[in-house]
Amino acid sequence: MTDQPPYAQNLNNNDHNDIAQELLIKLRQKQGCWVEWGQACAYLQKAGYSPQAIFEATGFEPVQQNQVIVGAQVYNSIEKAGISQDVISHYQQRGSDILYELRLLTQEERAAAATLTFQHKIDADEAREIARAIKDFSRFRNPPEGFSHHPGDAVAYQCWKLARQNSDFQTRSRLIAKGLKFAHTQTARQQIEQLLTDFTVVPKKTAPILPYYRPQSAEETPRLVPVVGELPLTPKDLQAVPLVEEMEPFRIVKFAGEQAWVPLPGWQTILGAEDPVVILCNSDRLPSQTKSNPEPVMVVIDRAQREWNSGSYFVVDNSGELDFQWFETAPEVPLLGRVIVIVLPKKILDEELTKDSWQIDE
Repeated sequence: MTDQPPYAQNLNNNDHNDIAQELLIKLRQKQGCWVEWGQACAYLQKAGYSPQAIFEATGFEPVQQNQVIVGAQVYNSIEKAGISQDVISHYQQRGSDILYELRLLTQEERAAAATLTFQHKIDADEAREIARAIKDFSRFRNPPEGFSHHPGDAVAYQCWKLARQNSDFQTRSRLIAKGLKFAHTQTARQQIEQLLTDFTVVPKKTAPILPYYRPQSAEETPRLVPVVGELPLTPKDLQAVPLVEEMEPFRIVKFAGEQAWVPLPGWQTILGAEDPVVILCNSDRLPSQTKSNPEPVMVVIDRAQREWNSGSYFVVDNSGELDFQWFETAPEVPLLGRVIVIVLPKKILDEELTKDSWQIDE
């Protein structure tokens, strides 16, 4: 079977609406098998129907749509893998919830797992455990001693490992029985049978806590800003920097070609800028300069702000070079952007001292 109904392939755009209406009717009347329902739901969603709209028209809830869509994709992959007709026939009529649990496996693993679940008459909850055991087992370059690559041995190994970590007699016995049920090779059975006389408990290693971190303030979320260069610069240099588009929620920036970038703190004036760029220069290039010792600075310009106001400094074209100016009245020269902040370098009192954090703490 294909991922969409055969009669919905190779159609002109004018015919798709008719097909969609036909599929909605079939879903509402539950015509055909569940695999066809999944293909129909997938087709309708690709055609622009939302899961809620499909639900209102057919009664298939969004969760059920997702299950049959993914289950049908898994069914299609195991059908292509060439497994037995008995397994194919069984899952063509039922088992979307079971095949859904096999979605994270490879095609070969899906086929083996589908055969295993069919042979042992597995429900969806146990199918989830089997899929997890097979996926974990697949990470071994070589199978553990006594176990093979067969999915039954993968499940048996998971039971063997959990039984060795458990001191509760009933839980341990249940895991041993389950391992013996699924073990495919004799060597795997022998490994599990040893646990009937060996009651050694192997402590379970606790996984470390994932290092989650959520910024608590806007200032903890920096903004990446393109650098135009260091003065002297021309208006063409300023215009050559492309407008930066950020992707939320982490403000990711994509770019191509040669470009310098600098991270700036998430100050409100930075986050609120529409088209910020950075110009590097010494502080003595700035107007109204009172500092006796010039130092490097970053001048952040918002190119989108080109309307004059008497409370701001602007970047302008001064005889072919960029310059910073303040205007008491509206100027006749074009404004190329407004200065929104000037960033000074961080002061390091003693670079050698800061390398030893314990000295700073004291």
